[in-house]
Parts: sequence; C-alpha cells; structure tokens
Amino acid sequence: MKNTITLTYTFLLVFSLLSCRSKTESFPMTQGPLSGLSWPEWAKSAIIYEVNVRQYTEKGTFNAFYEHLPRLKEMGVDILWFMPVFPISLEKRKGSLGSYYAVSDFRRVNPELGTMEDFQKVIDKAHELGMFVILDWVPNHTGWDHVWLKESPEFYTFNSEGSVTDPLDENGESMGWTDVADLNYDNTDMRLRMQDDMMYWLREHSIDGFRQDMALLVPLDFWKSTIKVLRSVKPDVFMLAESEIFEHTNSDCFHAIYSWSLHHILNDVAQGKKSVRDIDEWYQNERPKLQKGAFMHFTSNHDENSWSGSEIERMGEAHKAFAVLVNMLDGIPLIYSGQEEPLYKRLKFFEKDTIGFSRYSYADFYKKLHTIKHNNPCLWNAEYGGNFERIMPGDDVFAFERNKDGNKVTVIINLNKQIVKPRIDRMIHGKEVFTGMSFNFNQGEEIILQPWEYVVVEAQ
Repeated sequence: MKNTITLTYTFLLVFSLLSCRSKTESFPMTQGPLSGLSWPEWAKSAIIYEVNVRQYTEKGTFNAFYEHLPRLKEMGVDILWFMPVFPISLEKRKGSLGSYYAVSDFRRVNPELGTMEDFQKVIDKAHELGMFVILDWVPNHTGWDHVWLKESPEFYTFNSEGSVTDPLDENGESMGWTDVADLNYDNTDMRLRMQDDMMYWLREHSIDGFRQDMALLVPLDFWKSTIKVLRSVKPDVFMLAESEIFEHTNSDCFHAIYSWSLHHILNDVAQGKKSVRDIDEWYQNERPKLQKGAFMHFTSNHDENSWSGSEIERMGEAHKAFAVLVNMLDGIPLIYSGQEEPLYKRLKFFEKDTIGFSRYSYADFYKKLHTIKHNNPCLWNAEYGGNFERIMPGDDVFAFERNKDGNKVTVIINLNKQIVKPRIDRMIHGKEVFTGMSFNFNQGEEIILQPWEYVVVEAQ
C-alpha cells in the first residue's frame, strides 16, 4: 500500500525499526506447530503474479478475470496474489472508488468485483489448473466504516484528543493515509480477531496463503504467533511480507520479503545513476543477512506502477534486461498485472483505469523465463535452489552462474547503454534460452554484447 507519493518505503522502514509505533508488547496467543518454517514444496519453483482485478478488464470483475486463468497458466504463473478483494470503505474514501487497502470487512468481497461465489469459482479453477491463490491482507489498519469500528472501537489507536486516528509517524504526524484507521496491537482481542479472520479464508475458501501489507508496521511477536496459528489450519500456508526486515524470515514468520533496496538500485542503474558495482555491493552486504526464506524480486508491482511509473517508464530500454535479472536471481520472482502486454502507463490507484490487454507481446518472453525456472532445479526458490556465483566481474556486465547437482545456468547481462566486449572467464557451453542456439565460449574469449543485451545459457 502507498497512498501518497511522498511517503517513501525507506522512511517507513527506518521508522518501523526505530519505533514500531509502540506496538511492542507480547501477548500469549493460540499455539500451533512449533517446528521451523520451511519453504512449501508446492512453491519450490513458483512465480508470483499480482492480480489487480479492478483494472484487469473493462468489467473489472472476478468473472471477467476468470477467462484469463488458462493463458496465465500457459505463461507459467504459479501463484496468483490478489490485491485486496474486500469491500472498500465509503467514509473518508479517496477518489471515486477508494483504496483497495481501506477495508470495511475482512470476511466479505467487494460487490463491485462480484460475489463470494464468483471469487470461489476463480479460486477453484486456479487450483484445478495447478495454480495457487494468496490474498493481500491489510493488518495495520482498516477503513473508517469497518465493522470493528462499530463493534469494538478499542481495537483502534486513539490520539491525545480521544479520537481514533489514522496512522501516525514517530512525531505524531499523519502519514497521509487519511482514508484508514490505525489498529492498536496492544489489544489482545484485536489480535485474536485478526488471526480468526485470516483462518476463515483458509478454512472456508481454501486459499493458500497471504501477502501481508505493510507487515513491517506490525509487531514481530504478532507474526511469530500468527504463523503458528495459520499452520495449525494449513501446514504449508505461504506467507509473503511487504517488508525488508530480515527477522521476518529469519524468525520463521514469513517465507519471503521484498528486495526493495535492490529494486531501487536496479532503477538507478537503468537511469545511469549507479552501476553494476552497486549491485555487487548489495549482494555482499545485504544478501547474507537473509538466512532463511527468499527475497521477492520484481521490476514492477502496484505501488511502483501507480506512484513511480511502469517498468518501461523507470527503466526504459533496459526493462527486459532487468526482468531477466530478477527472474534468474536466487529469489522468487513477481510479475504485475499487464507486464505481459506490456503495460506502458501508470494505473490510477483510486479510479477505474483498465490495463487494456490486446497483444500479450511479452507473454512468450516470460514463458521462456518461467519454463527454465520450472525445469532446472538450480533456479528453484529458497532451500530448493542452487548456488549463486558471480562471474566476469566488472563495471558493465552483471554475470552469474546458478549450480545444483550437475544443473547449471549461466546469465550474462550488459547493464550499459553502450556496446561492451567483456572476456569470458570460464568455459560456457550450452543452449541459449531465448534463441535456442548453441552457445560455446572458452575461457579468455571475447563476447560482444549490445546495449542491455542478455544471454541465458542452460548447460547441456
């Protein structure tokens, strides 16, 4: 969630680490399994696809999206992450349609999208096709006419004047999310209700997991207890945190967190503000801090698209090179609705603004990336995947190998707007994924790479 352009993720991260908004007390909660959180076997080679139902079609309904399920399966999508499908609050609504993240009831669906039966039909069809469904959950706040505000106002944070408040920063100033009311994690009953509503979707609608919005603003001890409760219902539930806090995976609360810091570096490299050396520095300094789970890598998502621009606007001619990079790295990749078209524009956040599918020009490009990831164990996710080894070090080319049990994939990407001629520092023989041609280079040989050119070689 990001309701204002000026509210940056970096600010939120620093703020949460420093203060976590005083939501720090520990509470005894219902206990589930106590074993460590391992990566679900069903997600070992998975690709996530973020679904924006409102903007997906002209009708913007579950039934209209249903028709796209077979082609998404054909493209190699495994996990469908649905942006919040809940009713949107009317009170203090932004724009004519409001924010997906201003929820009025966690146990109903937005009637503008269809009925619960319509959504269940989508879930069931996705499962029939071998795909999985995770819900975008909003644990930090609700809309102003959420059922809890009427029934249990003590679930919310009050300001010094005795009124429920929108989320505030460490200085007590509004964070700009005036369309939502801040939840009080010092309240044990609220925590239990939040958990119970999540379990409702696991039990009654057979979803497979959650993407937790602004998980970084919710106390860690809540996540430690919640994952146990959810696993007591569904042992292989998948948990994705909108967070860059390493303890979220290292403490067995989540399977994956965002690689926001790397994403911003990639944008800067595309714009000539940073270089390959900065990616290397991230790998040296930040990657080792993630001891469990995986990063989710991406070139776009709903926040980036609406507030910072599409990947084409931000990355220009380099956008496909970076799509290759984030899909081949040691992490789980994400595609946002419309990237397979491709989507050139920013989608309005509070209004209807249809993607406008017609050509699916990048579908084959993504299918090739997904096929090799599915079929080659060295590219699998988390503990299922292989080693990452940086090769051909330099300022212009980011090249690496992934290896596991005799399986090897080599990736070479020119991250420069100029032609470069690096030398191969080892023998690379195999089949190039995008051209299908043999790729045979020996150590010391020179390779010519056009601006932003990429090569993905699967050893034969």
